[in-house]
Amino acid sequence: MTISLNQISKRYQSHWVFKGVNYDFEPGRQYALLGANGSGKSTLLRIIGGMQHASKGQISYTVNGQALAPEKIYTSVSYCAPGMDLVEEMDLTEFLHFHFTFKRLLPSFSVSAVIEHMDLQAAAHKQLHEYSSGMKQRVKLAQAFFSDSPVLLLDEPCSNLDTKGVDMYQQWLQTYGKDRLVIVASNDEREYEGVSATISIEDYKRF
Repeated sequence: MTISLNQISKRYQSHWVFKGVNYDFEPGRQYALLGANGSGKSTLLRIIGGMQHASKGQISYTVNGQALAPEKIYTSVSYCAPGMDLVEEMDLTEFLHFHFTFKRLLPSFSVSAVIEHMDLQAAAHKQLHEYSSGMKQRVKLAQAFFSDSPVLLLDEPCSNLDTKGVDMYQQWLQTYGKDRLVIVASNDEREYEGVSATISIEDYKRF
């Protein structure tokens, strides 16, 4: 999938967060949206994923040269952010089975294989509200990475992860981010090491 931004701008009341973003995100490449906390990179990521409206500008989505309607973008995008909610009354196994009724699993994967990749076999039947913040972040990453979608949008993906969790994320990015369009919103170099290109939100705040 190719995602093209044309003069994308976001305003809250009289304050412009960013203005005039023009960019083409190409399939099979990895990008990083860079900026300080509160700069608007998470907002731009949500706009790209169709989860939030821009104040001005247009976004087009094309797959093999064919336009995809914006209301259909959710079928092609997987998203992970620290603030996203999990169904914490479910245990891990229940939650993943529930999630993968809405998203297809990557070919040759099963829920048990995903749990093994997270190294959470011992907690597979614990309710998610019993998980630490780092364990919950692994779950959020897994439901994105192991969904069979051409686009991955990752907002500060290493939040709450220990060293082992960061290593896991970096391995997943190399292995399961390959051949997908990946956009990482970050101010932490560990999260976007080796990406094809970086885009600074600060370049769109001079107005």
